[in-house]
Amino acid sequence: MLSTGAPPDWAQVEVAVPRLSGRLPGISMAGFHHRSPAPVDIAMVAHPSVTLLVDLSDGEGIVYDIHGRRERGSVVVGLLPGDFRATGRGVGQCLQIRFEPVAAAAVFGASIELTGTLVALEDVWGRDAEQAEDRLRAAASWDERFTIVADVLGPRLRARPPVHPEVAYTWRRTLTSRGRVRVDGLADEVGWSRKRLWSRFRSQLGITPKRAAQLVRFDHAAHLLAAGNAAAGVAAESGYVDQSHLHREVKTFAGLTPTAVAAAPWLAIDDVAWPASSPNRSPAKNGERSPDLR
Repeated sequence: MLSTGAPPDWAQVEVAVPRLSGRLPGISMAGFHHRSPAPVDIAMVAHPSVTLLVDLSDGEGIVYDIHGRRERGSVVVGLLPGDFRATGRGVGQCLQIRFEPVAAAAVFGASIELTGTLVALEDVWGRDAEQAEDRLRAAASWDERFTIVADVLGPRLRARPPVHPEVAYTWRRTLTSRGRVRVDGLADEVGWSRKRLWSRFRSQLGITPKRAAQLVRFDHAAHLLAAGNAAAGVAAESGYVDQSHLHREVKTFAGLTPTAVAAAPWLAIDDVAWPASSPNRSPAKNGERSPDLR
């Protein structure tokens, strides 16, 4: 997420992460509580996951917008959302859940229907969405909320047939290689033709293997930029042809320049909310809240 307005006052934001024992495979969670009334105007930048944003705020809550499509309340955001903004005002609480595409396919069905778009959670889960929100609002702590999420998502993860093992393997290889892998090579590894892998991967995860690799590579580059690395060095380490190539890819995924991504205030706390996204930093302690993140 990137803010295009004044940097958020992170001293007023409490961030909570779940205990290790409460985590689900392919799913990560973080809770955010802004303790004082303040305007919210944040541009959300693509990362390699489908995102569920559960709005637990009082009052009008947060409004989400993708290419003119607006939703208020709890939403599911597919891969490659493009120009995606969140706006609102007030004392807010939000539970953000990130699903790797393989997990998203199990929880939401074929992710291709979510790619590049924004959908109200109730349109995906029906009455179950309202019941889950009611339980989360009644919870006394973030730890209790994380447990509720595990209770809700666990059966959904087990209810649907998993994606093809070859598709899951291809995604994992793409992620662990940080996007620096060739589709032809992956097809050989799983024993499929390139055409078959391309078709099955896209139908089950909602994105082509090549686009998935580009997204993972961009995510890695964005974190390197936010860590203060020079664009030229980031381009070389991330596998881009040159700095111009990096600039074009960042513009495509974020709508911003590498310099703007490097200054992104939200990425400054990614290590706390999503420790796995930045392996060079120590993850937050189990259940630790971090009210002062300046």
